[in-house]
Amino acid sequence: MSTPATPASFSRPVADGKFFRAGEQKFYPKGVTYGPLTPGAGQEPFASPEQTARDFELIRQLGANLLRVYHAPPRWFLDLAAASQLRLLIDIPWNKHLCFLDSPAAQDQARQAVRRAAANSAAHPAVFAYSVVNELPPDIVRWSGARAVEDFLDELADAAKNADPGCLCTFANYPPTEFLHPSNMDFLCFNVFLHQPRPFENYLARLQTMAGSKPLLLGETGLDSLREGEAQKCEMLAWQIELAFRGGLAGVLVYSFTDEWHKDGRQVPDWHFGLTTRERQPKESFAVVRQQFQAAPRFPLPRRPRISVVLACFNAARTLPPCLDSLTRLNYPDYEVVVVDDGSTDDTPQIVSQYNGFQRIRQEHLGLSAARNAGIAASTGEIVAFTDADCRADEDWLYYLAGDLLRGAFAGIGGHNFLPQDDSPVAAAVMASPGGPAHVMLTDRLAEHIPGCNMAFYKWALAEIGCFDPMFDKAGDDVDLCWRLQQRGWQIGFSPGGFVWHCRRSTVAAYLEQQRGYGEAEAMLARRHPEYFNSFGGGVWRGRIYGAAAPGLAVRRPVIYRGLFATGFFQSLYRAAPAGLPMLCSSLEYHLLVNLPLLVLSVPFHWFLPLAAASLGLSIGVCVAAAAQARLPRNQVRWWSRPLVALLFFLQPLQRGWARYRGRLRLGPAQPRSLETLESLSLQDSDRELGQAQYWSNAGVDRLEFLARILARLEKRRWQFRVDAGWSDFDVEIFGSRWAALQLATAAEPHPGGKQMLRCRLRSAWPLASRAAFFVLLGLELVVIGLLRGGRPWIWSLLLTLLAFPWWLRREQRALLRLVAVLLDQAAAESGLAKISLPKEPGPVGH
Repeated sequence: MSTPATPASFSRPVADGKFFRAGEQKFYPKGVTYGPLTPGAGQEPFASPEQTARDFELIRQLGANLLRVYHAPPRWFLDLAAASQLRLLIDIPWNKHLCFLDSPAAQDQARQAVRRAAANSAAHPAVFAYSVVNELPPDIVRWSGARAVEDFLDELADAAKNADPGCLCTFANYPPTEFLHPSNMDFLCFNVFLHQPRPFENYLARLQTMAGSKPLLLGETGLDSLREGEAQKCEMLAWQIELAFRGGLAGVLVYSFTDEWHKDGRQVPDWHFGLTTRERQPKESFAVVRQQFQAAPRFPLPRRPRISVVLACFNAARTLPPCLDSLTRLNYPDYEVVVVDDGSTDDTPQIVSQYNGFQRIRQEHLGLSAARNAGIAASTGEIVAFTDADCRADEDWLYYLAGDLLRGAFAGIGGHNFLPQDDSPVAAAVMASPGGPAHVMLTDRLAEHIPGCNMAFYKWALAEIGCFDPMFDKAGDDVDLCWRLQQRGWQIGFSPGGFVWHCRRSTVAAYLEQQRGYGEAEAMLARRHPEYFNSFGGGVWRGRIYGAAAPGLAVRRPVIYRGLFATGFFQSLYRAAPAGLPMLCSSLEYHLLVNLPLLVLSVPFHWFLPLAAASLGLSIGVCVAAAAQARLPRNQVRWWSRPLVALLFFLQPLQRGWARYRGRLRLGPAQPRSLETLESLSLQDSDRELGQAQYWSNAGVDRLEFLARILARLEKRRWQFRVDAGWSDFDVEIFGSRWAALQLATAAEPHPGGKQMLRCRLRSAWPLASRAAFFVLLGLELVVIGLLRGGRPWIWSLLLTLLAFPWWLRREQRALLRLVAVLLDQAAAESGLAKISLPKEPGPVGH
């Protein structure tokens, strides 16, 4: 039999973000599994060339473009597949059912099998990828250890890549060993047989979280016509294929093409997973799969709302052209692009003017939030999407964002931002360093935060919260917006398929400048949302941060749920949250409160020098360990990459922390004394007890309504406050200045006749600035005493000056207490409550 020629345009696909690309076009695998079949004359588990050609013709009629075969195919099979414009996912068999890591001979047999298969198919255009193993038995994996098995799978992938450079590699996983995450695989391939839509969709969302920046391929899915019925099979395959592609999967393989199945040297007669019979007669499910493959990958959306893409840019001439080019190629039927030039002084205006189809706005330099608000005001879409000038949008970006937004009860949605494959090695190191744009996930579908470079919201939701806050002129606007939306009770979703390519900073100086801006933004966020920050001003997320850089060191080993005797069908990996405590050794606070004093004290007291060196070494060691765990793109690793990442781990908290503290000191609220009124001043010498208050009602007043009135008054005065999130023993914490804070707790006492007593208690608290100032003063005085060697008794009297600081803080607390007491009285009067006088007491209850 003569083999037809391979089409000239037929090239090998490559991984491209969450999808594959063959040449300039995306490649969406839509295929079936094929074999093993009854061995032919050559004792190979394939049909004859003539039967294979007929099968390929049927498979092309199905609309498939990929076959999964379970043995390395002969050359004629490869040529015939290429001529039929079919690509092959080649599973490489070896004795996986043995405890292979206990046997050097078994390991060598596996390596040789992979090398031989890859070498025989090297550079052939029909090869899509190699799967170095299919479904490892979970008890074998438990016996050998998950980490050791992962390392061996990585070794097999390297063997395939060495024999066939440039090939794609994966391994076919399934739920019993979902915890296996080797690092050298180019995409995730999972066999999933779940027969209900909701569990199937939820599990795919889980797999997308596990896949991260890699494509996810559904390697096998199907149903047995004999046991479940052909009608049930048709229905299930229809929604499985649709849900997979709607969920952002790169492709789907249906198990199987034919009912013919040859296993363990014999035909298996009671097995009807095929889309055709053994005689190759198409079943009803064949037509269903053909219809779904024709619709894939872009199944019709329930509706197609108009989307406005808002792009705010400032001096972005270097990266702007590729960004604007990508926005002209979006696969969405109804969208507009609104470009807001925020007072650029470079060639940005000239570049924007070349794109006639875009709406252009130019304004004076007012900052990022103001520019985005100008874009929102000019937009005509029901949905407003945002990206940055240093991003390139995937052509299906809006399709996936809109689809997931419409299908979920979300007010907004976001997606991945990936390092472009052509970005520099320095940018790759920056990507792996802390502080980059990352999404924070509450579940596999719900996000707590989505980065501003890839987000979309309903326009009505933006209007409800007043759009972006103009005070965030460089960064932090996306975080503030997400938190305000969630405080209104709305949810934010995540779309794994809707991604953008995001250039990172290409120099260390640019990266540190970015971190300085983030630190200033954190200071503003801490003022607006103190409930999301810890005592040192660092952000506290409820969800888990996902990105190229880990938020902390992984010091605890993950735990695998295996089920009884390792028989669990879903054997999941539970990773402990990254340990933040070791990273404190690299924080600005640690350097100021530990390293610096030890270094200073080591000058007069030389025996402090080893301790100072050990402490500084600990800080450096933490950064080196974090760099060792960092995930770097393999093609962009240089000998200096990890040392550079370690340096950035060391410098980033210093730069960002200093900017955060400087911003918080500069942005501190007004001093209580500047807010004094005649009512509050009248309480200065009053006999009233201010730490507690009681209010009486003859009709009863809802305590939550009373608290809402208090919060409204605080908002009106633009005071900084923090509302209990469910974990505190107070209702509201009120920050009158950077030095004074009060915690308000309320309780309602019901009395006979529907009457009610409402009790309020104010308790003093030390804000961050107060604690930091106290410890800095203490540290400085100890250093002075150390330098003067403490030989004179009067030197120790310096410590007495610390007593003046608490006395001054108490004065600030008292001034704030008067203001809040008046505010409570006003809210109570507005609620129709009568104040009950209490005898004078010392003041607020101590914390």
